[in-house]
Amino acid sequence: MRATPATSPQSANRRRLMSDKAKRFRTVLNRPELLLIPGGFTPLHARACEEAGYEAFFMSGSQVAAYIFGLPDVGIVSMRDMVECVRRLANGSTIPIFADADTGYGNAVNVRAAVQEYVKAGAAGLHIEDQEFPKRSGTKAGRRCISADEAIGKYRAAVDAARELDPDFVICARCDLIGAESGGFEAAVERCVRYKREASVDLIWINTIPDRLQVQEALRRIPGPVIATYAGPQPQPTLDEWQAWGAAAAIFPAMTTAPGLQYVWDYLHDFKARGMAATADVQARTRASAWGIASFGELVGESKVKEIEERYLPSEQQRDYEGTFGHNPSV
Repeated sequence: MRATPATSPQSANRRRLMSDKAKRFRTVLNRPELLLIPGGFTPLHARACEEAGYEAFFMSGSQVAAYIFGLPDVGIVSMRDMVECVRRLANGSTIPIFADADTGYGNAVNVRAAVQEYVKAGAAGLHIEDQEFPKRSGTKAGRRCISADEAIGKYRAAVDAARELDPDFVICARCDLIGAESGGFEAAVERCVRYKREASVDLIWINTIPDRLQVQEALRRIPGPVIATYAGPQPQPTLDEWQAWGAAAAIFPAMTTAPGLQYVWDYLHDFKARGMAATADVQARTRASAWGIASFGELVGESKVKEIEERYLPSEQQRDYEGTFGHNPSV
């Protein structure tokens, strides 16, 4: 008989820390106040959100696909690649990570395996879409959804898989039926109600609602907590409106990436036209920020390296930080 390896103290401690994140995420989702969840894909994004006072971070599959692999959000990125991104985010920040799990990477069998990998990687929760595979971005045309019965089976598998490892881990069912082939608002709401009642998911996310009144109706009819995505004419609903309508959270999947991409796009073209004058303007705008300068070194923990050296290294191995120098600050 093969002996079962004992759980190491480090592994047990990590599991407790991750479970604490799941518990915190579940708590803030169920409170009366609206939870704001910025999205992105890197530990630096998550740490910036943490420093700015946000209580959770969304790992967006579309941003992982685009920024790490240069691919569209059509189900090409593998479960293993997504799990590795989850692990980096969970290790790199103390706020809960709510992770995109696309369609669950297959049927209920695949969903079960995927959920447990996400739990072990340190996510606090995940969402699974009810689309067919290969999927399309939840913000794009061309979507097809599986049957409600098949989706319920997948969500039941997800809930059971999560409960085996962490009862606080949040399973979210995202309904993409509105705007999909043969889809519609009424059918989507009915699905969401079934997902909650028959699969016992923790959170419902109803996507692509084109009308403000329908958003309010969905939030009234679907058992909470519920997230809704508005896809109608601008302007977007205000945070006060989401709060008044009863949404559990407002998710912004590209909040940490889209502004940066546009900023880089503008800077590249400006630099090609004006050279270092463009750089000087960027530096001046950075220095004038009302929220202070975002310190790359502080976000990645450079100061901790010196503290560790002083605590553990013999004096002759410690670096001379006073008598040496590097580059002047760029801003």
